[in-house]
Amino acid sequence: MRALEIRRPGRPPVVTERPAPAPGAGEALVEVLAAPITPLDVLCASGTSYFGTPSTPYVPGVQGVGAAGGRLVWFPTSAGMAPGDGSMAEVVRVPEADLVELPEGADPVAVAALGLSAVAAHLALTWRGELAAGEQVIVLGAGGVVGQAAVQLARIAGARRVVAAARSASGRERAKQAGADAVVALDTDDVAELAARFEAVTDGPADLVLDPLFGPPAAAAARTLRTGGRLVNLGGSASETCPIDSATLRSRSLRLLGYTNNELTSGQRAAAVATVAGHAARGRLTVAHEVVPLDAAGPAWTRQADGTASGRIVLTLR
Repeated sequence: MRALEIRRPGRPPVVTERPAPAPGAGEALVEVLAAPITPLDVLCASGTSYFGTPSTPYVPGVQGVGAAGGRLVWFPTSAGMAPGDGSMAEVVRVPEADLVELPEGADPVAVAALGLSAVAAHLALTWRGELAAGEQVIVLGAGGVVGQAAVQLARIAGARRVVAAARSASGRERAKQAGADAVVALDTDDVAELAARFEAVTDGPADLVLDPLFGPPAAAAARTLRTGGRLVNLGGSASETCPIDSATLRSRSLRLLGYTNNELTSGQRAAAVATVAGHAARGRLTVAHEVVPLDAAGPAWTRQADGTASGRIVLTLR
């Protein structure tokens, strides 16, 4: 079978031929249809992640969509985080308990593009952030996959107004396409200036901030929250530290909350994947993505790594 293989940390994968795997006890064989190249895949393969340097060679891919036993399924893997192979192969063996059956009408590529990023957006908004109908939401990093999904999922959950923010012009355009009511440029680290921009486009104080960035954008967005408002952080792509001032926290009794997919039970994750796939199948949820055949995976991997991809890259294997 054809597969991608990481042979040396920090180098793009190469297409190779490998023997098809044989399933063990409690495992199923999945014929992979689509596998996204995610930032986590690139980080793990770099050898610089907190998981340590992976054993090579290995097949990357922490998630994918395929067919197993006549069912269309989504599945996770621990490739790059633990010994073993991932989703970027024509056939993968997966514990049966990890398979999530997808609803009728689900598009494998669309679900692969959304994947765990949309799961994070959905649960950070609803489970961790306790979003209620009629609330106003600010989504930071809204040009990324998490942010695009969050804009749409906030609306699905009943938000009355969704304000998006992104650093690049292309990211702001993706946020608009996702349906944001207003979009703020994050082209400065001046917290007071950013806070003024948020205040200019929000309809009164915000109730919830979804924050995959941290740093100055989070500090500015926090200033727009109402008393008792919530900020849910699920990333630090702007900075690992944040200049939120004590007066802002105390004067409004704000709640700062952390979120990670790594804390989910398999049941929570499966339910969230099914929810996300259901919204996608009904045409209510999508993110910008590129479809790339396996043979062109090397250059696509490089574009994901250097940030020049126009959206989530999804490899097709059939």
